[in-house]
Amino acid sequence: MRLRPLVLLCLLASPANALTFQTRLERVQWQVEGDQFECRLTQPIAGFGSGEFVRRAGEQAVFRLHSPERWLGAGSATLLAAAAPWQPSRSDINLGVVTVSGGDIPFNSTQLQAGRLLSGLLEGRSPVVRHRTMQGGDTLEIRLLPARFGKAYEDYRACTAKLLPVNFDQVRQSQIGFPSSDVVLDAQGRARLDIVLQYMRADPSVNRIELDGHSDNSGNRLLNRDLSRRRALAVQEYLVANGIPVERITLRFHGERYPLVTNSSEANRAKNRRVTLRLAREAAPPASSVAAAPSS
Repeated sequence: MRLRPLVLLCLLASPANALTFQTRLERVQWQVEGDQFECRLTQPIAGFGSGEFVRRAGEQAVFRLHSPERWLGAGSATLLAAAAPWQPSRSDINLGVVTVSGGDIPFNSTQLQAGRLLSGLLEGRSPVVRHRTMQGGDTLEIRLLPARFGKAYEDYRACTAKLLPVNFDQVRQSQIGFPSSDVVLDAQGRARLDIVLQYMRADPSVNRIELDGHSDNSGNRLLNRDLSRRRALAVQEYLVANGIPVERITLRFHGERYPLVTNSSEANRAKNRRVTLRLAREAAPPASSVAAAPSS
């Protein structure tokens, strides 16, 4: 197998019959970047790409590799929290396998695996990924080093403290319940809407809301349709009172037609009394239709 000179400089023989990508100790760097939506803690790996911990809002971190050269082919790889050579009393911790699918980002670890890798780095351990090369020959090993990790981890923790409580996938659809048969929002419903509002203030690309009102099957259909309409209006009024323009809201009401569960018990009927809220992104208008800001 022919390797480019730059890559040869980055490959070490450890263990036997393995090609190891690892940055020289004196050149190890950790980089921290992020915003309200995602925080990343990254170590560039010479000749390979990078290893990174990624934490999205509303979730715990996962660990992944980024490799523009696509060294890892489809299959599985083993994750290790490897003991340092100066820790002879410790053994490597096997954290199990990850499924490798190829591509620039060949896998994402579980949140539990990432948490244990971070704990290991704080103890001086190295995250290690072992995998067969794309050519099916020697074992390929990718190793991150714990050098200079402490300060970077503090910066990463400061970033994660500013994350939103939810990400878009978690908030894009919500059920606002009306368990007491009323048409007035209760404290739980308002709290759920407050989370939606917090996300929308942070992400201006979310500019449409769809509200669908529902009822159970108690009473006649005309009454149930009106109840579903009034519930949807209650949610709309709360959103508008908290700064959402009414023209961004689409409101529909369906009465008893689309139950979540069968109306076979009071508990089930309570689940069906609800408003479904969906967030959507719409493309911005063409530049020609947007008025230019006055120059100062």
